[in-house]
Amino acid sequence: MVRQDADRREGRRTVMGQAENRIFSHTVTPVCLDFFVCVIPACFVLENAMAGPSLVVLSGPSGAGKSTLLKKLIKEYDSVFAFVLSHTTRNPRPGEENGKDYHYVTREVMQAGINNGEFVEHAEFSGNLYGTSKAAVQDVQARNRIGILAANSQGVKNFKETDLNCIYISIQPPSMGVLEKRLRGRESETEESIQKRLKTAKAEMEFSEEPGVFDAVIVNNDLRTAYDELKKFLLEKIKVKESNSTSP
Repeated sequence: MVRQDADRREGRRTVMGQAENRIFSHTVTPVCLDFFVCVIPACFVLENAMAGPSLVVLSGPSGAGKSTLLKKLIKEYDSVFAFVLSHTTRNPRPGEENGKDYHYVTREVMQAGINNGEFVEHAEFSGNLYGTSKAAVQDVQARNRIGILAANSQGVKNFKETDLNCIYISIQPPSMGVLEKRLRGRESETEESIQKRLKTAKAEMEFSEEPGVFDAVIVNNDLRTAYDELKKFLLEKIKVKESNSTSP
């Protein structure tokens, strides 16, 4: 189920200091389509790279399915979207790779980058730092793609304090019970970590209900259904055209 916020923000307030610290020298506006293609070809490109947003930000509690949906979207539409690789001080989970899922760094290294103004946004969650570097956003823009990433509620608030033109989508679990089952199913969390994440999840779910924060809220009860809803919403927001050529 998708809930959409009809009231789009009309501007972004710049809080990144001097002009040379700004990520972009312009703000772009997403173009809404008046149609939706029911069967979407796998290969699409932006008709105009600057017709879309700078970033798509997925937010929601840990275990809601943000990363899974994000990876599926990029795999199917790699000519449109690109993953903005965030930094974190947490340890990799089984199957995760440095430089692919996150930049895994020490707290000292990341704090130094924050102090030097190298991050667009950063937040602390469950005792670990997470953040999006300016370089990571610039790298995606240089490849003529729309960046997509996952962030918690604090990350969303931080992005809204920049002049980046973002689409904000909340991914929510159907219930706290389902969320707890998913977290325990990872078999990579301690009991203390699970309890911390569940406590934080309640606040994240309440945050998704605040008016004017998100452009859409998707309840991930079934992965395939949630993914179809995510695709439909984004492809209606972003002007694309079919391409027979592969992306570079």
